[in-house]
Amino acid sequence: MNIVPYLWFNGTCAEAFRFYETALGGKIVDMLPHSGTPMSADVPADWQDKIMHAMMRFGDSVLMASDIPPAHYQPPQGVSVSLHVKTAEEAERAFAALSEGGTVTMPIEKTFWTERFGMLVDRFGTPWMINCDAAPA
Repeated sequence: MNIVPYLWFNGTCAEAFRFYETALGGKIVDMLPHSGTPMSADVPADWQDKIMHAMMRFGDSVLMASDIPPAHYQPPQGVSVSLHVKTAEEAERAFAALSEGGTVTMPIEKTFWTERFGMLVDRFGTPWMINCDAAPA
């Protein structure tokens, strides 16, 4: 069994996924807009290039997403994407990249349970927790 986060964006899915691909070293494997699909007749003309479904791989992990029309969009609440990395340097790099243009809710720092932990909401409204798998000394 796999649990796969599925994010909804308010028209910024393609931009967010290109950002995550660069910032986190992921690989976009699917980015399907509404145009050219059976769903294209069900969305307005200005929504044709918005993403119906996207998938990105990070090693063995997957992140999926789509754009949801503004009338149905709600910002994420009560959930975060938890990113686990192997080194403090990788945690610092990911945190810096994701926090660019976003809001830091807990600065990244050493904690009693791990070498680095921090929380933020990125510029696309996605909440993240960055956690370094290395145990503190």
